[in-house]
Amino acid sequence: MPSRDKTPEIVIIGGGIIGASTAYYLAKKGASNVILLERDLLAQATTGLSVGGIRQQFSHPANIRLSQQSVRVFENFKQEFGVDIYFHQAGYLFLAQKKETWDDFLSSADTQRRFEVPVEVLSPEEIKQRWPYLNVEDLIGGTFGPKDGYADPYLAAMGFANQARRLGVRIEEKREVTGIRAKGGKVKGVETSKGYISASVVVNTAGPWAGEIARMVGLNLPVKPYRRQVFATKPFDAIPRPVPMVIDQDLTFYFRGEEPNILMGMSDPYEPSSFNTHVDRDFMEKVIEAAVHRAPILERAGILRGWGGLYTITPDDNPIIGEIPGAEGFFCAIGFSGHGFQQGPAVGHILSELILEGGTDFDLKPFAYDRFDDIKEGEKRVV
Repeated sequence: MPSRDKTPEIVIIGGGIIGASTAYYLAKKGASNVILLERDLLAQATTGLSVGGIRQQFSHPANIRLSQQSVRVFENFKQEFGVDIYFHQAGYLFLAQKKETWDDFLSSADTQRRFEVPVEVLSPEEIKQRWPYLNVEDLIGGTFGPKDGYADPYLAAMGFANQARRLGVRIEEKREVTGIRAKGGKVKGVETSKGYISASVVVNTAGPWAGEIARMVGLNLPVKPYRRQVFATKPFDAIPRPVPMVIDQDLTFYFRGEEPNILMGMSDPYEPSSFNTHVDRDFMEKVIEAAVHRAPILERAGILRGWGGLYTITPDDNPIIGEIPGAEGFFCAIGFSGHGFQQGPAVGHILSELILEGGTDFDLKPFAYDRFDDIKEGEKRVV
């Protein structure tokens, strides 16, 4: 562990769960000069507006390992942080209509089992037997991860932030980064709305604004913000609890329990990149249509409210993690494409190792920034 008088000056940009967990693990390892800056309020943007899904059912081993490490933190969160984040391992149920999707599910299940992820491959009949409220007539099958689930993303992020504060991290809200100073290819500090801060390490965990932060050091990283919309029903107890996270893969529709309501949402593949977070009533109707198709009983549920948030998407739906060559001292953990909350604990720990120890045992090659040299926008995504 580095001595406290020799740790670098570290500025973390972005107060979601990844920024907060990075701050916590840095401080836990002995870093004493850590400042976390948030342009608004902690965990109010991407993290706080997410649906809090936590899964291990990924197709890529690197994503599986990130989630496995994070799940261990979530399972013991109350003991370590003194906060109940309401982690319910109600499972993730992925549904496939198309043969191509089903083939991908079967291949992914094989990979998951090699990494000791509990996963069940289910026929439509088995799905109907266990979740009788689902319409399975157009399904080929599904996979179920019983150890997957969901938690409260705001409480989790604040648990990290509050513990980081206790360990000496300085957290400043309503302080926007407006520029990054660099000299000779090395980071020197950040310009902010409240003055300059000297720093030899700058960590970009700015979520949807990560691309803008990267451009401050002359980097054009392929990360773009896209709107996502979530809707909550009025209290609805007609579906037996616990309700898993149900992912209708070919419709990009999902829903899960959120006592006493049901949360639901869907991706719009035709919507262009933007920072728009307004709720679109016409799109809500499409979400309701998908909901009623997959779970007809939801026709009886009323919509209580909706909100918009942002995904930060890369061409292959996987993040960029690590120090960026040519910008010494500039670290990124960005572009999680909807997986940031669930992988936040592991990513924060990995960043703390990179910054303070100069390396990590975790193989970050799948998340290297230069992998996009050979990937074109629009190519098939593998997550």
